[in-house]
Amino acid sequence: MTMGLPALEFSDCYLDSPQFRDRIKSHEAELEKTNKFIKDLIKDGKALIQAMKNLSTAKRKFAESLNEFKFQCIGDAETDDEICIARSLQEFAGVLKNLEDERGRLIENAGKVLISPLERFRKEQIGAAKEAKKKYDKETEKYCSVLEKHLNLSSKKKDSHLQEADSQVDVVRQHFYEVSLEYVFRVHEVQERKMFEFVEPLLAFLQGLFTFYHHGYELAKDFGHFKTQLQISIQNTRDRFEGTRSEVESLMKKMKENPQEHQSISPYAMEGYLFVQKKSPFGSSWVKHYCTYQKEAKKVTMVPFDQKTGGKIGDEEMFTLKSCIRRKTDSIEKRFCFDVEGVDRTSMITMQALSEEDRRLWIEAMDGREPVYNLNKDNPISEGTAQLDKVGFDLVKKCIRAVEERGINEQGLYRIAGVNSRVQKLLGLLMGAADVDLETSTEWEIKTITSTLKHYLRVLPAPLMTFQLQHNFIKAAKLDHPESRLSEIHKYVHRLPEKNRAMLEITIKHLAKVSNNHKQNLMTVANLGVVFGPTLLRPQEETVAAIMDIKFQNIIVEILIENHETIFQMEPETGTIQPNLSLNSAQKKSFECKPPLCSQRPLMLFPANSNENEKQNNITNSSAESVFIPTVNASSNSKTYQQSVQSLGPCDTEAPAVKLIRPNSLLNPKRKPSLTSTQCRKARALYACKAEHDSELSFSAGTMFENVHSSREPGWLEGTLDGKTGLIPENYVEFL
Repeated sequence: MTMGLPALEFSDCYLDSPQFRDRIKSHEAELEKTNKFIKDLIKDGKALIQAMKNLSTAKRKFAESLNEFKFQCIGDAETDDEICIARSLQEFAGVLKNLEDERGRLIENAGKVLISPLERFRKEQIGAAKEAKKKYDKETEKYCSVLEKHLNLSSKKKDSHLQEADSQVDVVRQHFYEVSLEYVFRVHEVQERKMFEFVEPLLAFLQGLFTFYHHGYELAKDFGHFKTQLQISIQNTRDRFEGTRSEVESLMKKMKENPQEHQSISPYAMEGYLFVQKKSPFGSSWVKHYCTYQKEAKKVTMVPFDQKTGGKIGDEEMFTLKSCIRRKTDSIEKRFCFDVEGVDRTSMITMQALSEEDRRLWIEAMDGREPVYNLNKDNPISEGTAQLDKVGFDLVKKCIRAVEERGINEQGLYRIAGVNSRVQKLLGLLMGAADVDLETSTEWEIKTITSTLKHYLRVLPAPLMTFQLQHNFIKAAKLDHPESRLSEIHKYVHRLPEKNRAMLEITIKHLAKVSNNHKQNLMTVANLGVVFGPTLLRPQEETVAAIMDIKFQNIIVEILIENHETIFQMEPETGTIQPNLSLNSAQKKSFECKPPLCSQRPLMLFPANSNENEKQNNITNSSAESVFIPTVNASSNSKTYQQSVQSLGPCDTEAPAVKLIRPNSLLNPKRKPSLTSTQCRKARALYACKAEHDSELSFSAGTMFENVHSSREPGWLEGTLDGKTGLIPENYVEFL
């Protein structure tokens, strides 16, 4: 056990023994040690405060950078998810700035509550003790000198002289005792004061730190709602990216294989790079121009442009075309040349194309021949021509009646595809007006019937909602306010041709019935939007911009399903539009105010690996599309998930089997290895989950599970919580 300092008795001041002096020295050494420690602490405290200032400055600069950056999304409109993500940087900056404001108050108070009290204690208390020591040492030396002189006086001196000397020594001795007593008192006082005057500033500084950290904790709590919304928006955007990526890559491959057939529809009859001959007194030169030709107005535009630097190298020229003449090979040294004459120009312009084929196209366009026109052709149907006629209406009605009678509750309805050969066979029978019993006969599986219906709608000469109104519908879906979206879509639905609108009404009313049974078939409004968005609407030309708009096609279908009674039963000019406010507000509240429940979080159907496929194929002969089933029913302002829905062609083979698992939407990107039934491990919940069935466990984020192992249910684990064993979503936990 560590021994403390010995007490200094006032009575020892009169004896002034060696032991007393040793005890004083031990106190003096302790004071010197304390003085040095406080000096170093003040130095370190100032360095800490400066470091905090530097950190705060750096964080504020970081927050400013975040606040200044603006996301630019592809396309002319943003989804609600993209708006949320774009706003996130400003939200981050606001949180950081708020936190640094609190840190600034901590730094400002640190000098008052920490540095100043320590400096004051060191100066006033320890400094005063040092001054008392100097005085004590001085009086000690004086007393000893006087005493030695006094003792050396001769006894033969007069009595009066000796008495006077004795009196002087008594005065010096008394003063020495007084100084000694004051010094001992001062030393004791400093030793006692340091217990509170030294520690109290440190406590105050720590309290400031705790206040700062608590403020950060409160900020984190307030930020929690936006964080949850942002995580969902990020996952939605990631899902749409995965869906559109394959479409964009497919388009890129088509462009590589045959660029002429996939050119964009342009307002110009011809456009591209040409080398234009520039003549001068010193000779001629060839300058690269980007040229366009507008057939109706016969306007030719030339812009000198350097592709290497990416900039214009001159002013734009425009003239009206009078004639275009091909240059003979022997009339000019350059290849692929032709002459162009302008109405308002006095001389011919000689141009060089990039190839013989390029020259032919330019000459054909300028001579008024049939321009190159790229049309988006639909997939042919081998069983007959799909039309909106009586046969087509009967086909759709038969399929719908069969689905509603036999399979309205079948999971993955319209998501899981039928075997291609069976679909083609059924389609051929129905297109041939054959008497096929779909409602009672079990010969045709529900997935075959749903795939036949979808395939018929896909191979119509034009989409059900027409090429002409495609842009109008997409533009309506991009409006900011849900009521405006509904109003515009309502208006354009009633501009559809009568047969198109009638077929659309039949289809949408059926999909509304399907969505009403989403608890059984898992096909929410959002899921149906993913399936039927690219089916009911499709662009006339296949471009990256069109693929980016698929998410808005899905939103249009969602709005049609949720508001089908308003849209199809009321005229837009006279009807009062009443959107499905109860559904929208409930979803909005759920989305903005709290994280989704387990049942509201998305389920995925992913293709299993090759080994799993073999096992699955032993169980089922059905084929399926690779699909993603998003979260709860989406409203007109809901977040729409994007997935590439592959059209069923005559050469399609059976798709791989699927397995149902929970997504890794808000979780760590690293997937944990699957466990066998004999492996048990501890795990921690990453997110909260509310049980929907007795077999599931309810838990909050951070909950610890025991004996976690695989279960018979795909995508689920089995574990123990508070003595209760139940199912846990596989991707909601991480193993320890």
